Amino acid sequence: MSNANSLEQLEQKQDFIRRHIGPDAAQTQEMLNDIGVESVDALINEIVPADIRLADLPAIEESKTEVQALADLKAVANLNKVNDTYIGLGYFGTLTPNVILRNVLENPGWYTAYTPYQPEIAQGRLESLLNYQQMCIDLTGLDLASASLLDEGTAAAEAMALAKRVSKNKKSNLFFVADDVYPQTIDLVKQRADMFGFDLVIAPAADAVNHDVFGALLQYPGATGEITDIKGLIKDLQAKKGVVAVAADIMSLVMLKSPGELGADAVIGSTQRFGVPMGYGGPHAAFFTTSDKHKRSLPGRIIGVSKDTRGNAALRMAMQTREQHIRREKANSNICTAQVLLANMAAFYAVYHGPEGLKVIANRIHRLADILAAGTTAKGLTPVNSTFFDTLTFDLSSQGKNKDEVVARALANNANLRTDVDGQVAISLDETTTRDDINTLFNILLGEGHGLDVDELDAQIVANGSTSIPAELVRESEFLTHPVFNSYHSETEMLRYIKKLENKDLALNHSMISLGSCTMKLNATAQMIPVSWPEFANMHPFAPVDQAVGYKKMIDELGDWLVELTGYDNISMQPNSGAQGEYAGLIAIHKYHESRGDSHRNICLIPSSAHGTNPASAQMVGMKVVVVDCDKQGNVDMDDLRAKATEMADNLSCIMITYPSTHGVYETTIAEICNIVHDNGGQVYLDGANMNAQVGLTSPGHIGADVSHLNLHKTFAIPHGGGGPGMGPIGVKAHLAPFLPDHALINVNEETAGNGAVSAAPYGSAGILCISYLYVALLGKKGVTDATKYAITNANYLAHKLGQHYPILYSGANGRVAHECIIDLRPIKAETGVTEVDMAKRLMDYGFHAPTMSFPVAGTFMIEPTESESKVELDRFIEAMVSIRNEVTKVGSGEWAADNNPLHNAPHTLADITDTWDRPYSIAQAVFPVPAAAANKFWPTVNRIDDVYGDRNLICSCPAVDTYKD
Repeated sequence: MSNANSLEQLEQKQDFIRRHIGPDAAQTQEMLNDIGVESVDALINEIVPADIRLADLPAIEESKTEVQALADLKAVANLNKVNDTYIGLGYFGTLTPNVILRNVLENPGWYTAYTPYQPEIAQGRLESLLNYQQMCIDLTGLDLASASLLDEGTAAAEAMALAKRVSKNKKSNLFFVADDVYPQTIDLVKQRADMFGFDLVIAPAADAVNHDVFGALLQYPGATGEITDIKGLIKDLQAKKGVVAVAADIMSLVMLKSPGELGADAVIGSTQRFGVPMGYGGPHAAFFTTSDKHKRSLPGRIIGVSKDTRGNAALRMAMQTREQHIRREKANSNICTAQVLLANMAAFYAVYHGPEGLKVIANRIHRLADILAAGTTAKGLTPVNSTFFDTLTFDLSSQGKNKDEVVARALANNANLRTDVDGQVAISLDETTTRDDINTLFNILLGEGHGLDVDELDAQIVANGSTSIPAELVRESEFLTHPVFNSYHSETEMLRYIKKLENKDLALNHSMISLGSCTMKLNATAQMIPVSWPEFANMHPFAPVDQAVGYKKMIDELGDWLVELTGYDNISMQPNSGAQGEYAGLIAIHKYHESRGDSHRNICLIPSSAHGTNPASAQMVGMKVVVVDCDKQGNVDMDDLRAKATEMADNLSCIMITYPSTHGVYETTIAEICNIVHDNGGQVYLDGANMNAQVGLTSPGHIGADVSHLNLHKTFAIPHGGGGPGMGPIGVKAHLAPFLPDHALINVNEETAGNGAVSAAPYGSAGILCISYLYVALLGKKGVTDATKYAITNANYLAHKLGQHYPILYSGANGRVAHECIIDLRPIKAETGVTEVDMAKRLMDYGFHAPTMSFPVAGTFMIEPTESESKVELDRFIEAMVSIRNEVTKVGSGEWAADNNPLHNAPHTLADITDTWDRPYSIAQAVFPVPAAAANKFWPTVNRIDDVYGDRNLICSCPAVDTYKD
């Protein structure tokens, strides 16, 4: 028997690379034969400009097996010490119902779906998001909710921006923030106000009426736990034309009068404690509600009820959908994503528990707080706040207690208290708190031998009643009355409800999602597993840093890898979306110029092909956007760039450019673009959206850029979650490193101490960084480079095959594309009347999500296959597109009428084929157009949705049950 392979060779064959890269050797050769090149490397040499190529593989580790990588990361996770946490400040222990943990958070049917831009195949998560909106509307007492924002601090900053937009006090430039707002929220609002040029006052809430403000932010309950009746204050501020936003704790609103009932104009907060693990700061879904009159100014996404062509209720994203790509620098916000996966978890938590279950949870938390307060008070340690829901603050220094001793006892008992205020400790309880924990807290605060008994204290409270929530602020209004929140309280029913919704959604576990610029690649199961490990999931973001050694080790190591892969000198992990990354990077540029006495530099050059978030982000830091033209090939018009850079040299701040370009081409002049901008005093911001075509072959730093954000949810495999979460860390050259974001409570880096934050937690959504960590560890230096090479190879194979049926709009110097290609559908529309929308909807009948439609060019598809799709799946997609092209020909020839054909009527549902069939094409042609579609049929649950009707009749809350039809 031959034994030709060495042990090392055998072990190498077990690495992860072959699992991640879709095409095997035989498939690769078949594709290369079609493309007309000898090898993958020969193809890459034709495409990537030689002057920006890296000479060697990146200096990171070799690839690991899944077993080894997980074992190594588990050892890192074990370095974390997860104490019982009583820190609060918007982050709480929570019990994720296992039916939600396993069937939503850990289920690729939920976490690999894309943003619901094609709503007919996203009705499940849209229904769940509508539930989320209804939950937020009910608990806050306002009219309208968005489908989530990035975190509570960001939501507060967005509330300030909304106040400025809608306030009738146009002469005021002053925003008021109560000093009992969470410190990390104040930090974020200060940063945003500085960039917007707003004046800010931070003072006791009652002082707000003494200022002429356009708006104010109040906390309810306050950071100390105190519950104050803010109704009169809100009324007084509104009488002076101020807009009042209230930051509220969502669990407390189960028992407290809603801010809407108190008169608030907007309410923001986090839904983290509704079943979403802390994850060292994220990801979590923030909520934002407001009154109907402000609906046009609400940031983020809104899910609305519309109807399909059969007149049935159907859901879609309303109004704000991708407004950045339409309004650009005039957009309400640069945020183009949400926290959909986490919003869905919170919504399911509310559905599973229902109003009565939430009341039990909230009342139990409050009862434990009452018991803690009663016991300490009986022993002479009285909380600062006599009113509270779950948080007690003790001024130890004024009551003869030694804070250091109390904190030491807490740590000895594996407990973390809030300790950031001199002389004080605060304790926030949550649904994970037990009777034994209260006894432990008595020991911590009072010392042992206190003689207190939890059951006796509880009996006294039952007998005497509680006054810790003021009578006038006790909630009397009903909430969550819709049947969806009152129907699925057994695990069997909940499981089936989750599955019913999942079945309505197309995700990566069904078929490839070929969205250009969005990189929907394999999110490997091994990479997802550590997200649920308690060592990562249950860590509070403000825990003492010596308890988070494992997190720091993982974050630092991932940071080192990303520095190497980007060619930069430093990185910040704080931005928790690509848009936040853009914002943070532009702030660094702004502050860099400011440090050199060049604060007047405020012009940002942006090519006309850029992502819409680019101009929106630029305006958020006070920059003036100047558009640079593109030529007929889609490249930056170099003459126009030189002219504008020279003309505006005195005030030039930066250029924002995407590479490879948004048109899917490696522009050969990218190094020259960087030089032109630098020569005229500007900085280069290279948008990281297309890093999947760079890693291992070139890098932004090598090209000559100064700063980039990385979409970890694209290039580095964090799944899109149906529209979030994401992470957008930024890499910078050394001269920008001092201007990276920091944090008010946890210093990220000594060099950046005192810098403002862009996210509420010091490391953003740290809980999902393990996904990207494992992506790099599993692939290693060769694998991350191969991923880039195969992304390019797959795209060129698609472009070659589809180019025989559709025009390829842009290509590079050798007729090749980068990692994505654009097919031009405008000639088809002109000749036949069939639109790009018709073709997008028809793809659903073939079992596919449409590519990116009409961006960056109207009337086109931008297609990105990624490296993780095999030739079999690529061929299936090609077959679908060719078949659709043949259907278009039949419409053009008159064989099928323009208003009655499979494309115009797409997508087809079970209702179509079980109704009277009188169409000029067969049922088989409609729903099984190719054998592959019949073999793995995905059924859209609604017909084509009427977008115009949905915007004209905006309904963003749960409709009556009889409007839902399966």
